[in-house]
Amino acid sequence: MLPDHLPAPELYLPGTGEPSLGWGIVGPGWIAGEFATALRQHTAQRVVAVASRSAERAAAFAATHGIEHALGSTEQLLDRPDVDVVYIATPQSEHLALGLAAIAAGKHVLVEKPVALSAAEARTLADAARSAGVLLMEALWSRYLPQASVLRRLLADGVLGDVRAVLADHGQAITPDPGHRLYRPELGGGALLDLGIYPVQLASMVFGTPRGVTASGGMTATGVDAYSTVVLDQGQGAQATLYSSILTRTPMTAVVAGSEATITLDGPFYVPTSFTLSSADHAGPTLTWEDPTDLRLFDGLSWEATALAQFVGDGRTESPVHTLDETVSILATIDAARAQLAAA
Repeated sequence: MLPDHLPAPELYLPGTGEPSLGWGIVGPGWIAGEFATALRQHTAQRVVAVASRSAERAAAFAATHGIEHALGSTEQLLDRPDVDVVYIATPQSEHLALGLAAIAAGKHVLVEKPVALSAAEARTLADAARSAGVLLMEALWSRYLPQASVLRRLLADGVLGDVRAVLADHGQAITPDPGHRLYRPELGGGALLDLGIYPVQLASMVFGTPRGVTASGGMTATGVDAYSTVVLDQGQGAQATLYSSILTRTPMTAVVAGSEATITLDGPFYVPTSFTLSSADHAGPTLTWEDPTDLRLFDGLSWEATALAQFVGDGRTESPVHTLDETVSILATIDAARAQLAAA
């Protein structure tokens, strides 16, 4: 039986006591631009500096986003006392080295997903952050969106009954250019690390660490995974079936199905979106949940920034909704799937 109404989301609202931190951005690319815009428009956070190997690129980014200091090296940014948090938005092949440098400088760190190229690298970052007593967080923004908190509450309240299946896909038609970062193995290319991480993290949020991983798919001529279906054995009759591709655009929807009810997240499921809660009975009742905020698409990046500031203000050194251990576990699942695809 469905509830009479759906719960309100627990929002990471700006101006609710979190510190206004000084942020430094490393890697002034497209996603960093969306992030800087979201911070400026929807948070109490301050971007004070941006760094790039190209001083000209840093200067152009700073001019576009109203950032006072444009720097030609990460070292200059890490030396600044007004930088409390470093947001790393470079290709994932650089995440480990840059993350370790920021941690060693005593900065809190938000690293774009994936936090590193492998579970082993992620564990190295987590160990360093714990030793230094700074907050390390993967910028897996889906965890901080309004619909994610409602989904967690419905699962915790047992509304879905025994959860048996997660079905999710993320495919984008990326131009097959050997120079594109997603086609370059040395930059951590491939569908799973960049796109498949969203379905995998959803399965992890619902089920936890899988008991087994089975992957089937294909590789590009450059040696990265082009597409795959990954089936996760979650035990007790539960499975997650997850598809990712850099060859074709897919609906990017997600389903969480239980014995009593099913949630269907509208695509793209990893951005601010709506969902439908349906009774398990054929032609049974449904409830529709709509995001009550005005934040859409990449405005939603602001939620993770405010969340990080709240965690810092609370004295935390990791995210309670996406822990460092889970960050490592998700990459271990992707490691296993990538290894099977490469060996096929």
